[in-house]
Amino acid sequence: MTRIAIGPGTDLAALGLRERKKVQTAIRIWRTAISLFAERGFDEVSVAEIAAAAEVSKMTVFNYFATKEDLVLGPMEQHIDEPARVVRESAPDVPAVTALHTHYVAALAAFDPATGLSDQPEVTDVVRLIHRTPVLALRALAGFGAGARAALTTELLARDPEHDPLAARVAAAQLLGAQLTLTEENQRRMMAGERAADVLPEALADADRAFALARRGLGDYGAARS
Repeated sequence: MTRIAIGPGTDLAALGLRERKKVQTAIRIWRTAISLFAERGFDEVSVAEIAAAAEVSKMTVFNYFATKEDLVLGPMEQHIDEPARVVRESAPDVPAVTALHTHYVAALAAFDPATGLSDQPEVTDVVRLIHRTPVLALRALAGFGAGARAALTTELLARDPEHDPLAARVAAAQLLGAQLTLTEENQRRMMAGERAADVLPEALADADRAFALARRGLGDYGAARS
């Protein structure tokens, strides 16, 4: 399977010609699949039908998306290790809660779909599909729950001078819990038909509140001690 980052925010201009064509093909397949799933339901659409509608072979679909579920969740799952990466790339003296708060607020301002604050039809279609399809909901829970938590725990443990596994697991759960709560609320409001631009000020205020609560318990956890 060819692993390519796709989604509404993909920057094609930054890619070379060959890579751009691959991404364009992946996006066409993805958009076709999401449109058919949204119209008829995930279980009612075959990969062969998606291939025909996208004007590619069935083999080409599987070259980009290993399974039918990947057509919905694959692009999202490329963000599973994002919280861990944010902590890893932050300055040593920056607490984990500060790094993730700063990153999340910037993503909100950019209407990043990963924050739930995106009213693009394809994004809201994906969220509805996940909510309505048990197999997708279970996989999303496993990936963005267990997967993201494990990756963040590992990163926090690496920054913990006491190397306390329990502290790292608890901190990861708190930080991801704050993000997940915020994201779910943003998704709820988008699916209710609200405009992302209208919700942004409240979403930013909620993010500040949520991470402030996390900071009360975590303090400067994850920052290098002098």
